Amino acid sequence: MIGVPEGSPVDVDLRLESVSEGVLATGVVSAELVGECSRCLGEVREERDFDLQELYYYPGRDAEEDALFVVDEYIDLDPPMRDAIVLELPFTPLCREDCLGLCPICGFNLNDDPEHNHGEQIDPRWEGLELFKAD
Repeated sequence: MIGVPEGSPVDVDLRLESVSEGVLATGVVSAELVGECSRCLGEVREERDFDLQELYYYPGRDAEEDALFVVDEYIDLDPPMRDAIVLELPFTPLCREDCLGLCPICGFNLNDDPEHNHGEQIDPRWEGLELFKAD
């Protein structure tokens, strides 16, 4: 799981333009994402930029049901900022591209020692066949 920690700073570089329907807000939202690697469960910290473009309609204009409106000469940036960030979050965050993950047998972090192994493992369901092995 990865996301923007609550209360952490978010930088917004925004341009507001008056258009016939209302106010067009375009810009970039920058935030630090914090979470855990989906392979090794280590910490992931990543600074990311997210594009934002939203039209705020003037009161009294016909708009879709989920449209945003200018209210008392103010616009609420929280919903479009949240949407811009959430839609771009990685499904499987990684601490690094070549993360080796955890050992499936003991849970050891393979990034700490890529040569880690447990020797040749035989599936316990097939151990009985070892008795029939030719010498």
